[in-house]
Amino acid sequence: MRTQFYHLMLPATALCLALAACSTAPPKNTNAAAPLPITVVPAIVVPDQPADQGTGAASTTEAGAAQGQVANPAAAGQGTAQAQASSGSSTAGTTAGVTGPAEYTNLFDRIRAGFALPDSDHEAIDRELDWYAGNPDYLDRAFSRADLYLYHIVSQLEARHMPLELALLPVVESAFEPYAYSHSAASGLWQFIPGTGSRFGLKQDWWYDGRRDVVESTRAALDYLQYLHDEFGDWLLAVAAYNCGEKNVERAVRFNTARGRPTDFWHLPLPAETRAYVPKLLAMKRVVATPEKYGLSFSIPNQPYFAQVDTGGQIDLRVAAQIAGVSNEDLYELNPAYHRWATDPSGDTAGHFTLLVPADAADAFRANLAQLSDDQRTGLTHYTVRRGDSLNSVARRFHTTAMALRELNDLPTGAPVRGSDLRVPADTISLPAKVLRAAALVDSRARRHGRRGRGRIVVRRGETLWAIAHQHGVDVNTLALENGLQPGSVLRTGQHLRLADTRTAGDADDDAGTGAGAAGTADGARRITVHRGDTLYRIAHRYHVSVAQLASWNRLDETSLRAGQKLLIHTSHP
Repeated sequence: MRTQFYHLMLPATALCLALAACSTAPPKNTNAAAPLPITVVPAIVVPDQPADQGTGAASTTEAGAAQGQVANPAAAGQGTAQAQASSGSSTAGTTAGVTGPAEYTNLFDRIRAGFALPDSDHEAIDRELDWYAGNPDYLDRAFSRADLYLYHIVSQLEARHMPLELALLPVVESAFEPYAYSHSAASGLWQFIPGTGSRFGLKQDWWYDGRRDVVESTRAALDYLQYLHDEFGDWLLAVAAYNCGEKNVERAVRFNTARGRPTDFWHLPLPAETRAYVPKLLAMKRVVATPEKYGLSFSIPNQPYFAQVDTGGQIDLRVAAQIAGVSNEDLYELNPAYHRWATDPSGDTAGHFTLLVPADAADAFRANLAQLSDDQRTGLTHYTVRRGDSLNSVARRFHTTAMALRELNDLPTGAPVRGSDLRVPADTISLPAKVLRAAALVDSRARRHGRRGRGRIVVRRGETLWAIAHQHGVDVNTLALENGLQPGSVLRTGQHLRLADTRTAGDADDDAGTGAGAAGTADGARRITVHRGDTLYRIAHRYHVSVAQLASWNRLDETSLRAGQKLLIHTSHP
């Protein structure tokens, strides 16, 4: 990570250790695929340079954005003055009193220059400010993760001439943890719930969740925020509506208008969570504006961390990590939308086959990618079905699941035909814990959707009847019968399908539990319900944590476990 974050009052020894930890090399990849029979071009490591001398990452679309004009012309003078006054570390020069985005070395100086939201003197902001100032470790974790994503977000906000305070919204939403998942099923840096994600064009399927796609979710979040600002004409109301929905804000405005009361954020009768949400953002603005006032300092290089590369089709992410020269874990942190072992065979939200790789590894990645055969790209081999084979027996042979084989081969229900060719994994699939958890959440949500009675869905490009049945937890034959189709019928994009409820209340999966507050959710904390027959080992295995961790978080032992008991689970450890 390139982030530098430290407390100004730390003893010298502790400060050295903190800075050394920030510069530690990425963990060694322990899940790498077998070496590929190609000549791997090593990634060229480009040392950090001042942004006004270029980044060496011409392949990223963000590099050009950094050369543009100041995002908020009206606030440029004020923002520049704030940056100069609040940061002793700034080395940016000025031209006629205005500093261009590319001339900053510290991304936070660039953010300060684009501040445009009105500040207010409210106790609610002071309370949130006290919390941030008293919890520097939380900010340390959040901005360490932000190192990967913040440059892109800032560049997109500037291109749209939006206030740069909005770049800090993911601190409030997710602590910049792309795998954050709330009790209301919100996911990703920007915490979209499934319905709002779909509304703003974020694809969500068995392979991919656009709500966790760094580029696409940022596009959708800024689209939504701009839409809300266009509706209310006020950025604080737009931020409030982002939290509680525009209908709640509209009702509150109508309520106050009918009574002759002010309709600004501070006077509206909004939900308690929203009344705290906007002050959290404004408190974060104050912290970033004058960090030294709170004994803090933030620094992220003002240059792109990643480049966007077109892979031209599906690729095994272990193979991608190997030819990029990074660990599996690091590649998934840049591409958290993919919750299986490979990218989506039908592409991302926009139908593109885009992968994010470290900017200094992009050229080597492209050179290595060009040498791969189709089977090498997907990490697959082929198996001919024999007499007596079932999908389960083939799955066991290749250390995978029947569900995965159906997805790989677009198979309907039933046994595979003898003599047919199956695509199977060439190696044992091993995914990082965060990715396994994301996949499990997708699968459990699909099962829950099957309980919601009748509804209609619209077929997206590349979807099959079997994939839709699996996604919504219904039987493919029932789905076909309900729509006058055969299980193997070819679907067309835009086709409407009717869903039937084929599950009973007894099938309910209530493991979703409740959240543990904003800070807890951001760090992956949630509560789950113990079921009859559960043991500490089974629960720990289900959520990919250790028995010792589970017992420690809840101060219990095996004998104290009972059905209906609520347990705290931390599904990620910042």
